[in-house]
Amino acid sequence: MTHPYAIAALKTVTLALGLVITYYSVQAYRRTDAEPLAALALGFGIITMGAFTAGILDWFAPVSRDLALVVESAFTALGFAAIFYALFVDRSG
Repeated sequence: MTHPYAIAALKTVTLALGLVITYYSVQAYRRTDAEPLAALALGFGIITMGAFTAGILDWFAPVSRDLALVVESAFTALGFAAIFYALFVDRSG
């Protein structure tokens, strides 16, 4: 079994890096007003929120770790969908 403090430490690193990446993505969007950068920021924000939500569920809510993993996976899938959109959105419009 994985040590819960190792998981908490990795979730904390993920949250910190996700917040920094999301912040700089938002700043890039504000500077350029480019729609793909807004979608990119949204995607990273969703993935970061998923890691945070799963961590909260795992530590403080009376739910199984499996549910926390499903929630995190759903957020990750949605975030990657937004990032995928950012890569292929029409920039000529």
